[in-house]
Amino acid sequence: MSRVQVRVQEAASCRLDEIYRYTRDRWGALQAKRYLAGLFAAFDGIATHRTPSHPIPAEFGIEGYFFRYERHFVYWRRLSNGDIGIVTILHERMHQIDRFREDFGL
Repeated sequence: MSRVQVRVQEAASCRLDEIYRYTRDRWGALQAKRYLAGLFAAFDGIATHRTPSHPIPAEFGIEGYFFRYERHFVYWRRLSNGDIGIVTILHERMHQIDRFREDFGL
């Protein structure tokens, strides 16, 4: 039996880099590493339901889910092979709709 893998997709990878740099510059490298470690632990918790998620509202026309991690919203979906794809990560102050549509390719 194969284990479900978490795959960080391109837009989410870029956002992780941005989060790391911002946090490092503002609060130091140790805090940046801790924050990212927490995000990755939350990603791993999706498959085991330790990270509760909510469906993306139907009006977006996309099948997927999201959860909040501290000041960020993480959007993800099931990939065709059953793995979990982390699509994007948006700060609570970002204009969610525009970034969301851009990162989902809408």
